[in-house]
Amino acid sequence: MAGSSLLALIDDIATLLDDVSAMTGVAAKKTAVAAKKTAGVLGDDLALNAEQVSGVRPNRELPVVWAVFKGSAINKLILVPCALLLSAFLPWTITPLLMLGGAFLCYEGFEKVAHKLLHSKTEDQAEHKQRLEAVIDPKVDMVAFEKKRIKGAIRTDAILSAEIIVIALGTVQNSTMPMQIVVLTAIAILVTVGVYGLVAGIVKLDDAGLHLIEQPGRVKQAIGRWILRLAPRFMKALSVVGTAAMFLVGGGILVHGLPPLAEALHYLEAAAHGVAGFGGLLGVLVAVLFNGFVGLIAGSILVGVHSLFKRMNLPKSQDV
Repeated sequence: MAGSSLLALIDDIATLLDDVSAMTGVAAKKTAVAAKKTAGVLGDDLALNAEQVSGVRPNRELPVVWAVFKGSAINKLILVPCALLLSAFLPWTITPLLMLGGAFLCYEGFEKVAHKLLHSKTEDQAEHKQRLEAVIDPKVDMVAFEKKRIKGAIRTDAILSAEIIVIALGTVQNSTMPMQIVVLTAIAILVTVGVYGLVAGIVKLDDAGLHLIEQPGRVKQAIGRWILRLAPRFMKALSVVGTAAMFLVGGGILVHGLPPLAEALHYLEAAAHGVAGFGGLLGVLVAVLFNGFVGLIAGSILVGVHSLFKRMNLPKSQDV
């Protein structure tokens, strides 16, 4: 009797372990899907935070990154439970929030494009020079300057983190609550550690290059010079990729949330898949271009409406 009870217990434990293993595998897959969906926001988050931190003195870059990292962790501690509560008690709000997040991504992406097109290089260089002078000037209160930078970065992180959490929640909206908790927690940890780990590495690229240049040996010095040339180009490339990803992800969310657009995409994908030899690749390309185009159009409309609204309210603000 005792032997059969022991065998039953072992069988129960084995079944439990199988369930845990299966759940872990499913959670890992769902986390990967959620991470893929949030790629656009992650690219933007990385570029924005690297840009925010790059304005401080070299010896204070890592402490500032650490301070923003802690603020970002607090943001996630607040946002994840809020998202789970919405999913549990107001699940109908998830889709509208996703649509708002997608629209905001498109808006922010087009705003960056508009800023780049409408601002001359002279204005950007003047702003960069002013920032450098502030860093060099001993009269400038760097503690206050750093605090302002940190607050701005944490505020930006809160907005982007909210988008990431909502998009991730959208991928597991129909899953069980334990699965939602696992996936959202995993995404929050991966995003926070990953983004700020990379930010710390990016802002220290130039220091690494200078360190190698000072070392004996032509190879090390050549690598150091290459890193110094690479650092600013890498930042620009990161910003471009992040902006493009915002249109793709934001446009994709809007397309899937609006039935007419989803049907149009389905029709185009079906037509692309009918092409012999290149159907699969062409289908993916069509989806990417369609989502990006929708994101670009949506962003231009939102930026135009916002600019018009600002102009309409401008006389009132001047009177006050």
